[in-house]
Parts: sequence; structure tokens; C-alpha cells
Amino acid sequence: MKRLAVLISGTGTNLQAIIDATENGRLPGVCVAVVVSNRKAAYGLERAAAHGIPTIYHPLLPYRRPGRSRAEYDADLVDLLAPYRPDLIVQAGWMHILGEPFLRHYRGKVLNIHPALPGTFPGMHAIERAYEAYQRGKITETGVMVHWVPDERVDEGPPILVERVPILPEDSLEDLEARVHALEHDLYVRAIARALGA
Repeated sequence: MKRLAVLISGTGTNLQAIIDATENGRLPGVCVAVVVSNRKAAYGLERAAAHGIPTIYHPLLPYRRPGRSRAEYDADLVDLLAPYRPDLIVQAGWMHILGEPFLRHYRGKVLNIHPALPGTFPGMHAIERAYEAYQRGKITETGVMVHWVPDERVDEGPPILVERVPILPEDSLEDLEARVHALEHDLYVRAIARALGA
């Protein structure tokens, strides 16, 4: 059985898609071994608990207040995950950049998803920025990529899977967001299967 550690910060819709895939046969021989959140109120923790998946709350603030470093936070995250023996670390809305102490330990085992095409709109609010660029006539499409996380750079890849999403003249921002998110849920499952050879 291949084991996933899923890192979240919010509602956990990609997490739910991954859990569903482990239960409906789309990810055979794969389980979510643990879900980690940096936010106590993240609804994704409830999603995990509803499926009997262990959860960990690992906030950054107790490190920042006394002046402890991000390196310590990331090193402690490695220790927290160790008992679960993850084969793959899956960032599903995790709102921290993973640092070198973590990435060194899990070299070649960390995936992230980003709602944009490679080289476009890194960081926050990517769908909104793509929609604004479309309105200005700069682009005609956006997309979703699932990529490896080899270092501390943001949303750079290398990509494991990429799919394009056309932006339609009648699209509202909400329409575009809905199509991008629906693609995310499918693409992440396929990327995990490819990454694990499942």
C-alpha cells in the first residue's frame, strides 16, 4: 500500500477528491495515511476525520512568536510525518512554502498543484489574475499543472501533468473558477497515480 501525506490549509476539496479516489478504485493500492493542516479551523481536517484518517495540526505562529526559524518548523514537520512513512507528500492548498530541511528529507517525493499553466501566474490568486489578463486581451486560456517541488521556488515545477482551460467570452470569474477547480480534482488524482506508478 502506497501512503500519502496530504498538507492542507483550507476547505480540502482537492483532499476530498484524493480520498474519494482511494476509496472508489481510481487510486488502487493507495491510502491517505495522514492529513496535516497549519490552520486549526481548516474544514479539510473534518473531511479527513469523517474517513478515519489521522490528522495533525501544525501551526507556524508558535514558532514565529518566540523567534524560532522556519527551518525548525519544517524539521519538526519531518518528525511529525515520520511515523506515517509517506511515499508521497501532496500539497493540496497548503499555504506555506516548504523549506529546504523538509524538501531535502523528501527529495523527489513532494507534489503541488497550481491553477495556471507553467510559467504563468505563480503564487496567490492565479485564476483571478488569469481572468483579468483575459479581459485585457493578453491571453485566451489558462490551465492547471501538477508539479514536483524540488526547491523553495514557487509554482515552478517541473510539471508532471498539465492541462489547458479555455477562457470563454461568456465566462464570469466564478464560471472560470468552477471549471478550473473541477479539472484540479481530476488532474491531481491522475498525477498522483503517475507519480506512484499506481
